[in-house]
Amino acid sequence: MFSPALRRAGVALAVVTSLALAGTACGGTTKKSVDESAGGGADNSASEADPKAPLKKGLTVAFLPKQVNNPYFTVADKGGEKALGGLGSKYKETGPNNATDTSGQVSYVNTLTQQQVDAMAVSAQDPGALCTALKQAMRNGVKVVTFDSDTNTECRDVFVSQASAEALGRSQVRLIGKQLGYKGDIAILSAAQTATNQNTWITYMKDELKKPKYKNMKLVKTAYGNDDAQMSFQQTQGLLQEHPDLAGVICPTTVGIKAAAQYLSGSKYRGKVKLTGLGTPNDMRQYVKNGTVEAFELWDPAKLGALSAHTAVALASGRITGKKGETFTAGDLGSFTIGDDSVVSLGDPTVFDAKNIGRYKF
Repeated sequence: MFSPALRRAGVALAVVTSLALAGTACGGTTKKSVDESAGGGADNSASEADPKAPLKKGLTVAFLPKQVNNPYFTVADKGGEKALGGLGSKYKETGPNNATDTSGQVSYVNTLTQQQVDAMAVSAQDPGALCTALKQAMRNGVKVVTFDSDTNTECRDVFVSQASAEALGRSQVRLIGKQLGYKGDIAILSAAQTATNQNTWITYMKDELKKPKYKNMKLVKTAYGNDDAQMSFQQTQGLLQEHPDLAGVICPTTVGIKAAAQYLSGSKYRGKVKLTGLGTPNDMRQYVKNGTVEAFELWDPAKLGALSAHTAVALASGRITGKKGETFTAGDLGSFTIGDDSVVSLGDPTVFDAKNIGRYKF
């Protein structure tokens, strides 16, 4: 049995060695080195969950969002912080300042592994780019939860989904369809082209649009604002210039819909071009009140962060391993069951409009 000090030294050496290998890969990568580097992550096949295992206290759980200081992730991460406080564990947050800085996210994963956190909750900028680093983390005993935006399934223990991808994709089309009377050209303003969650939702949007009731609606373009307010604003302006007859825009990103609403609100298109998607009530309140936006939707990001924290602690305590069918409780959020591909879903999204937005303060 290794002492804690020796174990920490061993883990640090493994991470440093891994980083050194990664650094030399540019100079002479071999197939063998790639295969070994990309090898399996945590092997849970032989481990068994103990639903009655006591929840460990004093754990350190790190939140690694796509982008720090993004209002949406600030709310989500604070939800995780509050939950961890109630569970007697420690919270930390780190991450890149740019939502497209994938290499930066990889570096933060490696740093957290070197710091030997007990678990990390990651919203991935790219489904595959973080895999080598996350697998290294899992081999070193770090439990990995993805939330909001997933990696490839083998690169984490559990994905905490804000809602089913199908429900989110189809419901946004239903919202814009109802507002347009199911007639007119529409566009999508998404985040980054590599964003896993947005791309999955868009796939379901396109499938929903194939239904007969949308026969008079046409998707003319998908644009990308990279979750940057200025770029999203300009992309909205560009969509209207390129398609002057555009009837509606779907923004499946909180940064994008706020920027699009800002542009429409100050333009001749306010009230004429419909806008919906995913946004926070605090960001969108003024645009609902001034008639720019009729209705949009979202889950409660604070609850998403809290569920991610509970999932991380349950994994680190051995109550769950990430296998389908395992159940666990998450405080006031209730009981959850792990589904296919080790996915836990928070629930159905909430639609916000002039009638109910005053009840939500996030």
